[in-house]
Amino acid sequence: MSSLAIKYDDRAVDVSFTQTAVHFVLADGREISAPLEWFPKLRDASEADRKNWRFIGNGIGVHWPTIDEDIAVKTLMHGND
Repeated sequence: MSSLAIKYDDRAVDVSFTQTAVHFVLADGREISAPLEWFPKLRDASEADRKNWRFIGNGIGVHWPTIDEDIAVKTLMHGND
């Protein structure tokens, strides 16, 4: 019997939104999301401002410059503590 070694890579490679959530796709294929209620600046932002993002630290987070918002992947993975 062989086992498959899973290699986790927590860096974000894409970001998208629904009406109620922000979604990150990670480099290892996982997808994570969180309610926009956790991030009032993003919740209240225009669609253009939401689409205006860039990666921080090679994907460890995402920055929205026009609304001055940052989200680390770990925040989505561990909750908004």
